[in-house]
Amino acid sequence: MGEHIIKLPDVGEGVAEAELVEWHVKIGDIVREDTVLAAVMTDKATVEIPSPVDGEILWLGAEIGDTVAIGSPIVRLKVAGEGNVKPQGGDVEAVAAEPPAKLPTPKPEAAAPAAKTPPKAGGTDVKPAPAVAKSPQQPSVSGAPRPEGEKPLASPAVRLRAKEAGIDLRQVAGSGPAGRIGHEDIEAFLARGPQVARASGLARNDAIQDIKVVGLRRKIAEKMTLSKSRIPHITYVEEIDVTALEDLRAALNKEKRAGKVERPKLTLLPFLMRAMVRAISDQPNLNSLFDDEAGIIHQHGGIHIGIAAQTPSGLVVPVVKHAEARDIWECGAEVIRLAEAAKSGTATRDELSGSTITITSLGAMGGVATTPVINHPEVAIIGVNKMMVRPVWDGTQFIPRKMMNLSSSFDHRVIDGWDAAVFIQRIKALLETPALIFVD
Repeated sequence: MGEHIIKLPDVGEGVAEAELVEWHVKIGDIVREDTVLAAVMTDKATVEIPSPVDGEILWLGAEIGDTVAIGSPIVRLKVAGEGNVKPQGGDVEAVAAEPPAKLPTPKPEAAAPAAKTPPKAGGTDVKPAPAVAKSPQQPSVSGAPRPEGEKPLASPAVRLRAKEAGIDLRQVAGSGPAGRIGHEDIEAFLARGPQVARASGLARNDAIQDIKVVGLRRKIAEKMTLSKSRIPHITYVEEIDVTALEDLRAALNKEKRAGKVERPKLTLLPFLMRAMVRAISDQPNLNSLFDDEAGIIHQHGGIHIGIAAQTPSGLVVPVVKHAEARDIWECGAEVIRLAEAAKSGTATRDELSGSTITITSLGAMGGVATTPVINHPEVAIIGVNKMMVRPVWDGTQFIPRKMMNLSSSFDHRVIDGWDAAVFIQRIKALLETPALIFVD
């Protein structure tokens, strides 16, 4: 038998380290070749690390949330044969016998009752503390609540005290004969604050769970903190009448094209993307990245629209590249493709980076208004709120119209409030008269 060390492999060009986000094995597990051992994250791409050999897990070299350098040992296996761990001077690189500092220290087992304490230095014996005998009157703290309809045994004075304290006596374990509840049982029950059950059937819960922020959630936290700490946001909210747009969208989705490739089902997003392209042609400074350290605004010709998408792992932003060169159906097809890749975790790093302006939408959960956070280092983000039918005054009467708010944020260092308003008003005009979106 020998030992085999698995090191963190090269998980991407130019990547020097990765964050460990998940262990799929534990010490003592028997694994086979190609068994997934762990998952690591670089930027926003998660990579699974398989085992190259069969063996038994002896050691895990990092904890969830640790940043591990490429080439660092992460797993030690006991394998049949010699393995790849050789003595110093061997053909294979030796791995230090002592585990790294990240090796978790096993918790000591509780001493058996009959175990003797070793003597102190100097020969003086240390006497173990005598065990505390449980008083016959000490109530049990783990007794199950009495079933519905079973009347607890207690004196009228005890019942009155329990009533004044809001205690359900069925939840109190009695220490007296036949489980009779006394005043000392009430006092012990009150002392166990987190377990107090009131007469209403509600119980207090003082539990605290510590959850380590790792993986994609940590990346999101870092990104949001950077954006809010560096960018002075200004948010502009405008109401859009999308009745005509929704009628057009429904008509286009029903249209059948004989003998031609079937078009994707259109949502609101492709129309908004094309409206943004038209509006950016008038205000190209909205399609920029601001390098605030160098004091340079990088104004891009290509319009790369990020679509903030919620996935089981957290928020990611797949990017529709060169929206200015795509028609409304091509935009729709690309949005669908990228959304599916993001949710399945197969989106590449290139598909999740390079945006110059972003759309964020919560769909039907979008609320009336939001204050979206800019995707640093961009200078603008367009927020889509939920669509609702509202009564709108047309000058003579109220009529039902499909209304939707756009809540959009801008980097006030680069975009003045007036320019932000002009930009959104241009998008509003295009969405309320959607035929204009198709006019070159």
